[in-house]
Amino acid sequence: MEKGKKTYYTVSTEIQFSASHLLRDYPGNCARLHGHNWVVRAYYRFTALGDDGITVDYLQLRSALSKELLSRFDHRNLNEIEPFDKKNPTSENIAAEIFRICREKVNFNGGELVEIELWETPTDMVRYCEK
Repeated sequence: MEKGKKTYYTVSTEIQFSASHLLRDYPGNCARLHGHNWVVRAYYRFTALGDDGITVDYLQLRSALSKELLSRFDHRNLNEIEPFDKKNPTSENIAAEIFRICREKVNFNGGELVEIELWETPTDMVRYCEK
């Protein structure tokens, strides 16, 4: 490693959930109730490895994400849960809410949440991060 360069590891995993929503004040088909098989990918940054050479076990990461997100979002109408009972459940707003939940509840020693990707379809996604 060159002197003065900072190194880090970015670790990612994904989970999936199925949920419906409708977009309020939208001038198209998405104003009607419809569903998606959403894919959430969370990225965490670590500056060091543990003694075992691992930053965080993928199973531990996936389990923590599933615990916090699936009970809240899976097989739900997103328009009926907070904050989307008032805020439009766009992909952008959902990604920001998932980031907030992960920042508060899915933490790992030496790790920092970097960003969330939320895939609404296999071709359409949004990334959310805070810098």
